[in-house]
Parts: sequence; C-alpha cells; structure tokens
Amino acid sequence: MSRFIALLIIVIPGAVAAIGIKLMRDTLFDYLNAPFPWIWLQFVSGLIFALVGITFIGGWIYYRDKKRNYSYREKRRKELAKRTKKM
Repeated sequence: MSRFIALLIIVIPGAVAAIGIKLMRDTLFDYLNAPFPWIWLQFVSGLIFALVGITFIGGWIYYRDKKRNYSYREKRRKELAKRTKKM
C-alpha cells in the first residue's frame, strides 16, 4: 500500500506538469481552452503548472538521492581525497 501511495505522489505532479505543457502548446497554436478568458492567462497558467510539477519531481529526486548518499559532490570529494593521499 505504501508503494502505491508513493507512486501516486510522483504521478500526480507529473500529470500537472504534462497539463501545463499542453496548455502552453495550445497557446502556441492559438487554441483557447474553455476555462480561460484570455490566451495569455492560459499560457501563464500552463507555465506555472509545468514549473510546479517539474520542481516537485526534481526536489523529490534530489531528496531521495541525498538520503541514499548518491550525491555526485560527495563521490568527487572522496575521489580527490584518495588521489591526494597517494601522492
């Protein structure tokens, strides 16, 4: 059950980002969707949706990698420390 909830936590922001990208694409092709009275409002809403979704997913990946010590910087520091010890 917890894996299902974790999947939903990732899928929902992904869907929000996809909807945002779709709204921006529709604006580019001059197609106005129903709830928006102006085309610029549709683009701004799409931009906000896309940024919120992508930011949430990026933050989740960053937090997960940090928790599991997958940091590139940490690996790089350890590698440099080994090289300086050998000299």
